[in-house]
Amino acid sequence: LRDRIVARHRSGQGYKKVSAALKVPKSTVASIILKWKTFGTTRTLPRAGRPAKLSYRGRRALVGEVKKNPNITVAELQRCSREMGESCRKSTIAAALHQSGLYGKVARRKPLLSARHMKARMEFAKKHLKDSKMVRNKILWSDKTKIELFGALT
Repeated sequence: LRDRIVARHRSGQGYKKVSAALKVPKSTVASIILKWKTFGTTRTLPRAGRPAKLSYRGRRALVGEVKKNPNITVAELQRCSREMGESCRKSTIAAALHQSGLYGKVARRKPLLSARHMKARMEFAKKHLKDSKMVRNKILWSDKTKIELFGALT
């Protein structure tokens, strides 16, 4: 296609006629001809820098996996990427996730609730079940502990 565009340009056709004949946007015709004038070729020129090991699609797939399951390990992600056909190191996957704004976090340790604590909480809840919202707002909630951590603890 590029060679045909250059051939038509050399024969004297304008950008508008070339783009209409080959059904290509005028901007594409202009950029191909500019490249031909600058470098004397229409081939894809070598780029600077090392090519990325992970493709854009592969990176997006990894980010999707992490967002779906935040507790997934890099080793499991490496296995997933190998299944997709892009084998790479763990450090490469970690770097790709860092570039996407995802970092490894360790969940804060919380003391486990003992049977005594659970019983006391249940009694408190039953005792204050019929309290109005005004009364509940007056209670000083000193600990903001959530009992459910990745599902119900029983």
